[in-house]
Amino acid sequence: MGDEVRVRRDGGVGRIVLDRPRALNSLTHGMILDVRAALDAWAGDDAVRVVVLTGAGERGLCAGGDIRAFHDDAKTGGAGTRAFLRDEYRLNELISRYPKPYVAVMDGITMGGGVGVSAHGSVRIVTERSVVALPETRIGLVPDVGGSRLLSRAPGELGTHLGLTASSMTPGDALLCGFADHFVPSARLPELLADLDGPPVAEVVARYAEPAPAAPLAEQREWIDACYAADSVEEIVARLRASGVPEAKQATEELAERSPTMLKVTLSALRRARAHGSLAQSLEQEYRVSCAALAHHDLVEGIRAQVVDKDRDPRWSPATLAEVDERTVAAFFEPPADGDLRIG
Repeated sequence: MGDEVRVRRDGGVGRIVLDRPRALNSLTHGMILDVRAALDAWAGDDAVRVVVLTGAGERGLCAGGDIRAFHDDAKTGGAGTRAFLRDEYRLNELISRYPKPYVAVMDGITMGGGVGVSAHGSVRIVTERSVVALPETRIGLVPDVGGSRLLSRAPGELGTHLGLTASSMTPGDALLCGFADHFVPSARLPELLADLDGPPVAEVVARYAEPAPAAPLAEQREWIDACYAADSVEEIVARLRASGVPEAKQATEELAERSPTMLKVTLSALRRARAHGSLAQSLEQEYRVSCAALAHHDLVEGIRAQVVDKDRDPRWSPATLAEVDERTVAAFFEPPADGDLRIG
């Protein structure tokens, strides 16, 4: 194991701690491989009854992948990032079918790749500090790590809204949208985690869980469902502008800041994911899309603007929705040159 993932067995509990607190526990390729190795080792170990994933530090579980590394690698062909994504997506799928209870503590910031290692688990816990998001369109990318499946299965058009705008979810929103199962106050987490060695996991969690907090998105369903049911990003924007709802106006402003290409690809990916019969199918699609994004101008430019230079002024190309045609979008769903990802 490397020094960025702490793994130990504590009685019948296998504990995995993502340990890059200064980087908000963002994932490197080595961390992905270390988590996978631990899960593989424990899957057949009868002494391990339950696995728990947490993040080091006070700020969050995981802020996602190491996107600065993606930026640098994409500029030289993206081979390293493609390898990272293959292993990451396979890990996401393994978590979804892990043979033992997999408890993910989504305390604090849980975004992008952090969602991938938590929201596919069998026991997903949020706290009052949780901020959950798939913010990929902010950086010229498309929701991945199985996010297209999660978003496509959220109530109504909430997932479409979240995926396009890259908006964050409150703890209540995460529960409403199917990204989490239980709400536990952060102050009670140490007790809960200590008690997992013994009684059935469901009994322990029930002892500490409290009623779900309010979900702000629930109050926005009417305009979100009406506007985002449209078949194109252009029509979604037109409906948002015409709705007269202040929150809808804010959404148009957020969409105007996103990559026009990635908005259209994201909408297509989410619509296609609705027909998928498994997480594996969505991850295989996401691999195609992510590989195409690595070769597109907007990913490097988006990360530059948000993370490298931090000027928050990306120069998208093409710059408008009208310039992104159906053929351009369809190309993102073609097999990558180095072959598809196959899971299972």
